[in-house]
Amino acid sequence: MKLKNQIFLGASNKKSLIDLNIPETYSGKMILFVHGYMGFKDWGCWNLMEDYFLSLGFGFCKYNVSHNGCSIEDTFNFVDLDAFSMNNYSNECKDFNAALNFITKQVQPFPELYVIGHSRGGGVAILQASDPRVKKLATWAAISDIGIRFPKNEELEKWKKEEHYFRQNGRTLQEMPHHFSQYLDFEKNQTELNIRKSAENLKKPWLILHGDADTSVPISEGEELSSWSNRELKIISGANHTFDSAHPWAENEMPEKLKELCQLTAAFFLSKKT
Repeated sequence: MKLKNQIFLGASNKKSLIDLNIPETYSGKMILFVHGYMGFKDWGCWNLMEDYFLSLGFGFCKYNVSHNGCSIEDTFNFVDLDAFSMNNYSNECKDFNAALNFITKQVQPFPELYVIGHSRGGGVAILQASDPRVKKLATWAAISDIGIRFPKNEELEKWKKEEHYFRQNGRTLQEMPHHFSQYLDFEKNQTELNIRKSAENLKKPWLILHGDADTSVPISEGEELSSWSNRELKIISGANHTFDSAHPWAENEMPEKLKELCQLTAAFFLSKKT
């Protein structure tokens, strides 16, 4: 089975795209991958990463979060900034559940499901990993706290007054809008969006990976997740936030740091440890 750019309904019934691939050597184990902030399912090396896991017999599913700024017509560019401005963490949790439901409909029997979350997607994966359909979790450079990512004090008041604040995308140089409703949603749902609480309570096997040269999500956040969950933090020495991958990626091989990351993750998913 190879499903590419299929439509699924995410948060607010917004159409978004999802891929699901099952290799001939399928082992009955499947990975669901959750991308990060200002990311998308076909970013950089993510298709090469998918190929790596497929070669080991894993099924693989990855999707665009519904309000990531891409569209169903253009999965590579941020062409829907209105949707991006209205995204929030509650939306991404709903998208995660919609992706699980998509797998449930397409794959019978339901697979042994493992989750990989990168960056912001790692935070969402931690929040959602208590779902009984998820058996193991791996987080790559995951965030440990949502609240610290919002403007503070005078900047917060300015955001409230002006309704939008803007953050530049370092790759495209677009000024990416954030509507104040993002903050209101967090305020309203702080209990459900508490990554620390989810980390402390998660009883499933969980691999925490982080690069020690990460300037986007500092390794201290990985250390917090490790401390709260009593899980070991595995450090990829010299790796940045994307483990030396970039977009676009013209080569046919993953960078060595990302390859190391994938190898550690595959070994964890294939192990009998509980």
